[in-house]
Amino acid sequence: MAVEILPTGAALGAEIRGLDLRRGLDPDSIEVVKQTWRDHLVLLIRDQDISDADLVRFSRYFGEPRLAPLGEARMKGRSRSPEGYPEVAIISNVTKDGIPIGSLGNGEAIWHTDMSYLEEPIMGAILYALEVPPSGGDTGFANMYLAYETLPDELRSKLEDSVCVHDHSLNSAGFLRRGYEEVTDVTQTPGARHPLFRTHPETGRHALFLGRRRNAYVPGLPVEESDALLDAVWAHATQSAFTWHHRWQVGDLLIWDNRAVLHRRDAFDNDDRRVMHRTQIEGDRPYYKRA
Repeated sequence: MAVEILPTGAALGAEIRGLDLRRGLDPDSIEVVKQTWRDHLVLLIRDQDISDADLVRFSRYFGEPRLAPLGEARMKGRSRSPEGYPEVAIISNVTKDGIPIGSLGNGEAIWHTDMSYLEEPIMGAILYALEVPPSGGDTGFANMYLAYETLPDELRSKLEDSVCVHDHSLNSAGFLRRGYEEVTDVTQTPGARHPLFRTHPETGRHALFLGRRRNAYVPGLPVEESDALLDAVWAHATQSAFTWHHRWQVGDLLIWDNRAVLHRRDAFDNDDRRVMHRTQIEGDRPYYKRA
């Protein structure tokens, strides 16, 4: 299957053309897709018309899909996933009979890493657009390889051996998760501890690994020092020079490398429908190996 690769020209991201994901990919095409993903961190595949079975099959080229996380829909008595596909999460602001059909609503999702609050965060995530609003809901990505490589020396020395607590109490839209209380003391933030520098297990390159800013804490530091340090690294990591923003069209599929990418979502009008299906790929525990 002949494919064409079109880098975005920004700090990360590439469109790959010539794929029909309704059909299984041959081994050579799979390797091209995976290498392009390693090189560019975010892949865009447009003009797809796929089923959930196709989405799950494509996801398996990268690893084992993780079951969809609990969302607002499941909490309110509706399945979190399309029937028969527990690997697929529905991301949507749409309601049916007053109950959300999916998760995350229409609000802004600030810069974050997916599921970093777990001991083994996911490797990557795949998002497929079924319905999109006429404006808003764009998704931004930031290259954490570049953020690491351009760190000022003074900041790098402070982060070299540091870990960060990744908050489990809030989701990426800022909603309090079921069973958690609001964090009022960040030294007691619930969640996994991961190194702020991460070595990518496939490429060997180093990246910043930040999770999300709210409720983050660097153990061993006074809260004021932790906040100042994290504010500085977040300001560095999310500068526009490291980013690319995607405006969605129906049929778009994006896959990003959760090990070396931050992402965010713009808010959109809640009167407009947005329906996306998402899968997530099993990962491993982050580690940092000095060069």
